[in-house]
Amino acid sequence: MVDTALIGRSDGSRAVNRSQALRYLVLAGIFGFFVIFYLIPIGRLLLLSIVGDGNGNLVWRPNGEAFAAVVASPLLIPVILNTLKLAAIVTLAALMLGYPIAYMLATSRSRSSVLLLIMVLLPLWTSILVRTYAWIVILQRKGLVNQFLIDLGIISEPINLIFNQFAVIVGSTHILLPFMILPIFGVLKRMDPRLIRAATGLGANPRKAFWTVTVPLSLPGIAAGVLIVFIMTLGFFVTPAVLGGGKVIMLAMAIELQISQFINWEVAAALATILLVITLAFVLLYQKTFGFERVVR
Repeated sequence: MVDTALIGRSDGSRAVNRSQALRYLVLAGIFGFFVIFYLIPIGRLLLLSIVGDGNGNLVWRPNGEAFAAVVASPLLIPVILNTLKLAAIVTLAALMLGYPIAYMLATSRSRSSVLLLIMVLLPLWTSILVRTYAWIVILQRKGLVNQFLIDLGIISEPINLIFNQFAVIVGSTHILLPFMILPIFGVLKRMDPRLIRAATGLGANPRKAFWTVTVPLSLPGIAAGVLIVFIMTLGFFVTPAVLGGGKVIMLAMAIELQISQFINWEVAAALATILLVITLAFVLLYQKTFGFERVVR
């Protein structure tokens, strides 16, 4: 007589084995995708900056000429420094605008907060190119801002608001603002409101409770938003290229110029490597200071 319990256990073990095999297959596919489309291109880029022969080929003789050319260039070092400066300004502007919005979203209990959240997310579903060109319409000499200032009598003639660093900062801040708001909103939303009530119960006024309780507890979200916006600004291309009018050169644009106009793959790879190193440095700094688990949990 066949033992039905043994059959049941056998069927169960087969199901578990199939489930584990499927899990390993999915993980292998993800890992393979990551290796093929990320690790191999980045690895070749790093090698090209170190052992390139000047024609985009690997010769396996470390020379460092590409990095020496970047350091010796009177244009590339200022481009790197200007990129860091603009990234810092855009990040600060996004933080100043994004934190009040995130706080309002997290603390509001009315239906208007849902509408505000939709307004924050809606730009993410719109093309960056469309939003960038919209700023040309707004900031040009006959645009909405100049016309508004003239109608108010603040200025007598249009001022130059487009194709300069100001336009790049404004456009980049607008496009990257949701990436500052959402991490801060996520941290504030999970914060226990009883902590604020406890602070006020101990004699703190609302302002002091905000600065001594809310802001310190939201620091991981602030740091995450700062990290995301800063890194994305470092590699921004479309918005600076369009709103800068060719007068504001950032690191991503310099990389594109080295390839498309100068056909210098090694210097382009060296610039890309510098950008990667800067990005990794800020990511590691955030991980060491706060840890990603404090944002995602």
